[in-house]
Amino acid sequence: MAPTMTSPSGITNFVINKGNGVKGLSEMGLKSLPKQYIQPLEERISTASFGIKNSEESVPIIDMSNWDDPKVAEAICSAAEKWGFFQLVNHGVPIEVLENVKEATHRFFELPAEEKSKNSKERSCSNNVRFGTSFSPQAEKALEWKDYLSLFYVSEDEASALWPPACKDEVLEYRKKSEILIKRLLEMLMKRLNVKEIDQEKEGLLMGSMRINLNYYPICPNPELTVGVGRHSDVSTLTVLLQDQIGGLYVRGGTDKKSWIHVPPVKGSLVINIGDALQIMSNGRYKSIEHRVAANGIKNRISVPIFVNPRPLDLISPLPEVLASGEKAVYKQVLYSDYVKHFFRKAHDGKSTIEFAKI
Repeated sequence: MAPTMTSPSGITNFVINKGNGVKGLSEMGLKSLPKQYIQPLEERISTASFGIKNSEESVPIIDMSNWDDPKVAEAICSAAEKWGFFQLVNHGVPIEVLENVKEATHRFFELPAEEKSKNSKERSCSNNVRFGTSFSPQAEKALEWKDYLSLFYVSEDEASALWPPACKDEVLEYRKKSEILIKRLLEMLMKRLNVKEIDQEKEGLLMGSMRINLNYYPICPNPELTVGVGRHSDVSTLTVLLQDQIGGLYVRGGTDKKSWIHVPPVKGSLVINIGDALQIMSNGRYKSIEHRVAANGIKNRISVPIFVNPRPLDLISPLPEVLASGEKAVYKQVLYSDYVKHFFRKAHDGKSTIEFAKI
């Protein structure tokens, strides 16, 4: 049954408790945005004022055709220091794998609400599989216009048993085929920090756990009044993002470091961004940058990020190699699971999470 548009609790029940998500609201053909989704003026995204106006200010696009060329490593490390974001083409992950996971994402979100909501917080058979909406509804004053399926990777066997059949094979293949790229990127980034070799212990610290999200941003009435995702930086080591051709991702950047710059979709590319964990481990050399996603009034948009993380029980702090020359630590040692809990217990609020680790 459709929610009563005059009833906030009715909408909350329909979207969150019944598992319809904002996709369910979107498909009702609403003429105006429910008030729970109306963001404060300062959080809204005006594409007219935030669109990029001059071509030299854009997130770098790096061709990885020749991985062994020192210029590639230089470009990646420089982008990580200056932008915290870059796009990769010819990255080695087969285009077919990327197309398949995009199709699987649409397939999952086309399932009936009853089927999707089997994976909700209340009904999921595992904490590692979670279907939800917005970011942290219990902590947010204004909700975000997004539904998601979040999959925490433990092993192939667990994923095969617990992940939704509509998408599990394609997501597993995407994760597997991205692993070589992730390791190569981390090797390049670590070398710049005087880490000569990534041994088993370092590999666990840098990429010991992974979470893959399937994000769905349905057509939105009054998209200028809300956001798909609010201002935040990721808590990962690295994030590998597959976006479709719709667009809507904005990053904080430009010469003034205050502008919002669109990351235009490039066919076959992957967007890489530095997360807070790597900003901490690099003692601030690599930048974890604020970003957000606009809502869209014309087309449904999807994205599929792989969050490459430390393990929950890892202690993260500036790496000894970074401090070996006498550089003073800017961040203290924190338990990674504590850092992540701090992030998820509040609404998106820009870069404030990193304060949790500052000395």
